[in-house]
Amino acid sequence: MDLVELRERIDEIDEQIVELYERRMDIASQVADYKMETGKKVFDKERENEKLSKVRELAHNDFNKYGIQELFEQIMSMSRKLQYQKLTEQGNAERLPFIGVDELKIKKAKVVFQGEQGAYSEMAMWTFFGENVDCFHVDTFRDAMCALEEGSADYAVLPIENSTAGIVNEIYDLLVEFENYIVGEQIVQIEHCLLGLPGANKEMIRTVYSHEQSLMQSARYLMEHPDWDQVTMQNNAFAARKVREDGDMSQAAIAGENAAKAFGLKVMERGVNQSQTNATRFIIVTNQKIFMKNARKVSICFEIPHESGSLYHMLSHFIYNNLNMTKIESRPLEERNWEYRFFIDFDGNLADSAVKNALRGIREEARNMKILGNY
Repeated sequence: MDLVELRERIDEIDEQIVELYERRMDIASQVADYKMETGKKVFDKERENEKLSKVRELAHNDFNKYGIQELFEQIMSMSRKLQYQKLTEQGNAERLPFIGVDELKIKKAKVVFQGEQGAYSEMAMWTFFGENVDCFHVDTFRDAMCALEEGSADYAVLPIENSTAGIVNEIYDLLVEFENYIVGEQIVQIEHCLLGLPGANKEMIRTVYSHEQSLMQSARYLMEHPDWDQVTMQNNAFAARKVREDGDMSQAAIAGENAAKAFGLKVMERGVNQSQTNATRFIIVTNQKIFMKNARKVSICFEIPHESGSLYHMLSHFIYNNLNMTKIESRPLEERNWEYRFFIDFDGNLADSAVKNALRGIREEARNMKILGNY
């Protein structure tokens, strides 16, 4: 046979495959009706594993066995998604324990941020809540989360990601640990400055203090001064406070200009961070399960079995429901080597049917899914 004839035969077989697929999906729709009547869950992992084992054995060589398994994994995945969609259409939408609000109550709110006066977190707070906000600061991110949990603060402002240094791992872990939720975000442009005591100059400097990420962001500048010792601090503003309190002309801090104003330090050089587009994304967190009705970003996390294709099947729920995933991160699970929790950001609102469909599928098929917020 020539190539044209071979392609014609493939076309004939493909038409039969399409016809059989549609027949199968019609029956899957009837299965959804039965499950709605009986209250059975859509995802039956044991049944699917049995099915995959049987169809694999129908193939005649190892290559085809793997291909048949992958094909039927996709077919069964599409069947589940059809059933999830039908449940939503019949009024059995995913019931999410979040309340939509028209606006956040920020006028009389008490806000906590991590760090000292002059920190970038303070700047982010002022930008989001206004400079007259009733606020206080704490030493650690955990302290801020605890303040929300115990009710001493209504909102917390926390850094979650920097455009050059990446994510703040601890914040991701705390979002899982605490029943606190993201309701907003604020992006702050970062310009690090070299700060010293009044009367000091760069020739005097022997030690530089700053947060680990700020040192990373200023690595190129610091390489020009290899004789300077670099000391990591919990926060840039803490570094500025230490320089002020120690009163040592040989010490300097890398922090923002606000920190210089807060602690009476001298700006010896501006823009020491190598990226001129450096920005940090801060999240606004509360202990209430609420979301703005006009919110357009959803953050979730989930764990998955340590099996081939697990992550692919989770992400397929976004594709099928035409949702744009904007970010994915992973964090290792404690006491479970080489297993991970995934953090996903995607466009959407918790009131959207497509979002409810996707979350229903992920909740049923993943382990320990949590909605981190809609903002």
